[in-house]
Amino acid sequence: MKSEMTMITPLVSEETSVPDSPVPIVSGSIFSIFNRSLRPSANFPCDDSVPQFIRKNFPKTSLSDWNSWTWQIKNSIHTAERLKEIFGESYENVISSLPDNHLPFRITPYFASLLSRFAPNHPLFRTMIPAKEELTIGNGEKNDPLNEANDTPVPHIVHRYPDRVLFTVTGVCAAYCRYCTRSHMVAKKNKTHVSTKSWDTAIEYIAANKQIRDVLISGGDPLTLSDNRLEYLLSHLRAIPHVEIIRIGTKIPVVLPMRVTKNLIKIVRKYHPVMMSLHFSHPDELSIETREACNRLADGGIPLGSQCVLLKGVNDQVETFKKLNQGLLKVRVRPYYIYQCDPIPGSAHFRTKVKKGIEIIQGLRGFTSGYAVPYFVIDAPGGGGKIPLLPESIKSIDKDGITLINYLGKEYIYPEEN
Repeated sequence: MKSEMTMITPLVSEETSVPDSPVPIVSGSIFSIFNRSLRPSANFPCDDSVPQFIRKNFPKTSLSDWNSWTWQIKNSIHTAERLKEIFGESYENVISSLPDNHLPFRITPYFASLLSRFAPNHPLFRTMIPAKEELTIGNGEKNDPLNEANDTPVPHIVHRYPDRVLFTVTGVCAAYCRYCTRSHMVAKKNKTHVSTKSWDTAIEYIAANKQIRDVLISGGDPLTLSDNRLEYLLSHLRAIPHVEIIRIGTKIPVVLPMRVTKNLIKIVRKYHPVMMSLHFSHPDELSIETREACNRLADGGIPLGSQCVLLKGVNDQVETFKKLNQGLLKVRVRPYYIYQCDPIPGSAHFRTKVKKGIEIIQGLRGFTSGYAVPYFVIDAPGGGGKIPLLPESIKSIDKDGITLINYLGKEYIYPEEN
């Protein structure tokens, strides 16, 4: 059975706070609403191309609407037809319909506007637009390649490491990466946020296990939750005495930067230390809007790290990662991990050889700031956890000491007594 390439867009809860955007000026004539000038908002900057993109594709939309993250969610693009209306008929490789329980398709109007700034063959299109290669299942590919189900003592908790847990609080994302590790979770037909009752069961598990000091909130994307629900989650976790660190994994600054409102930062700051792991793929994601979102988070005292997946034809070049990582540091995001792409179903066209990741680390180390050199890791299939892979830097250990190889391939001896 096949279904149209669409998904149910979840209604934004009434409890969601109003994002930072100017209040529109409305006069007596209805035409004044539709013909409001699309001036850049003082509350959130935008690329110069955005007003024209809005006029062409969302003609009855003001810039204040555009800067509302709830408007962005409600007006997401999730069909092939709408995609072609915006980008034309140049996408012969796009899947026009997706199998049931397949990884869904959705991008925000903002991310569509970002894509419109580049040629149709730009690598970012591949990261979000479903391609026919997804329908070919390769050897070793599995729905849950990391075997997270085996480390799930209660629903929505993955307890793989002794002192920390993964807490999957939602199956909803603002946009769906085509290589998503948790495609088995986000591919459910009827997509909704996880209930508070289910959260409470998970929170009780964390409270009952005193060795847990670090909670990573993930999903889906936790920042698609309303402010009230996010605060419920953070406040209940922070009330557990042995929880020292709360982390949030998100791609929101990249695909929905206007979600980073003053109120969101105010909430997060109340429950420090809270850190965020941001998912980036390519330096061209560092738009004026995304840079603003990252700087807002950093100004809120939130330590930021980046997680990237190594993707064939997208970012599998040293210079691409150098440009991305140097750009991230300029907005106070520390490059932390490069992941080897997980073998989810239909991912072979994204996966590079493992040696490619090692080559990228070799090409970064010594040639750019140490802060710009992340770890290259494989999240071991079957549930083995993250395993770092490093270029060889020790040639030998003998009576003379340790023979080391530097980033230029030159040898040096560190003396060590027997």
